[in-house]
Amino acid sequence: MAAAALVIKNNDPRIYFHGRWDANPGTWWAGSGFKLHVLNAKSLTLNLGNRTTAPFAAVGVSVNYAPFLTVNASAGANEIPLGLEKAKLGQRSVIRVNVEGWQNNRIHLDNIVLNSGAVLLPYKPSKLSFQFIGDSLSAGQFLPLGVNQAWPFLVGEQFKAEHTITAQPGATLTDMVSYGNAHGVSFQFFKTEDTGYFWASDHNYTTPWNFARNKPTPTHIVIHIGANDASQGVTDAGFVEVYSKFLARLRTIYRRQPIFVFTPWGWPNADGNVYGYYTGVHADIVNKRKALGDRNIFLVDTTGWVTFADVFPDNVHPDGPGHAKIAKLFQAWLENWGLKPLKTWGTTV
Repeated sequence: MAAAALVIKNNDPRIYFHGRWDANPGTWWAGSGFKLHVLNAKSLTLNLGNRTTAPFAAVGVSVNYAPFLTVNASAGANEIPLGLEKAKLGQRSVIRVNVEGWQNNRIHLDNIVLNSGAVLLPYKPSKLSFQFIGDSLSAGQFLPLGVNQAWPFLVGEQFKAEHTITAQPGATLTDMVSYGNAHGVSFQFFKTEDTGYFWASDHNYTTPWNFARNKPTPTHIVIHIGANDASQGVTDAGFVEVYSKFLARLRTIYRRQPIFVFTPWGWPNADGNVYGYYTGVHADIVNKRKALGDRNIFLVDTTGWVTFADVFPDNVHPDGPGHAKIAKLFQAWLENWGLKPLKTWGTTV
């Protein structure tokens, strides 16, 4: 009689959930997912419930820190290719799974089935953990691989860090309706759900996010936002006010972590000009925090980081190489600031 497969319930504490999951459990926000540390892994079946995006959600899968490959996962049983069929007995593996899309990115986890003989081990997270906050310019909108090609994701990977990307395309920081978003990030960041909840007939409500669920607590906070506020006509003074209040509220959660505030890199044009917005405003916001005694907030000047050669011509959002360029420039900025990439991941294989 063949040995039974290993069924992992969706509430198993050895599953390392990252990003934002509701009680079902189901994902919200781009990049949310989970990690598994497995002994003797050969195969994995991802069983998803009926709240999974139909007809499918694009899911990124990485085995042993290799580049992520896309699997289209739908409600029901999904065989996830691991490439471990010939793995030797006693081999440990790290399997990382996340939703890629900036929209249509909900997976509803029923359970996970591993091959017989597999053993689920605890996952030890990295000592570094980034929290990125933003809009389409951070969520990977228009990229073929979604958030997995976006500069925040690439930075997190390069530093061998845990990383959560709480970014919503079209959203303002100001709490207002904007490009299909019912709320701004200053409201939505403190909720489990992204603003897609507004269009979800099975989940058209919000629940407060329990920040104690972020394990480990983020060590570094990065914010790049304001493009949609400018498009919606929010004044310089109004933006300073809402950003300042947002930072004050963040400091009730992240009391001592470094906060990095990006200036806008602007909208590049084919004529060589880069059209800016909120010129000098982000510096003013940072200086106001410093005047209040906050010594752990820093301005990241992104002037010149993005040119027309780095964007999709029809929507002037950074393309794949553009995001890679931004990630490289921010990595260099962080290293000059004093943060170095880790030599190994928290869970090694």
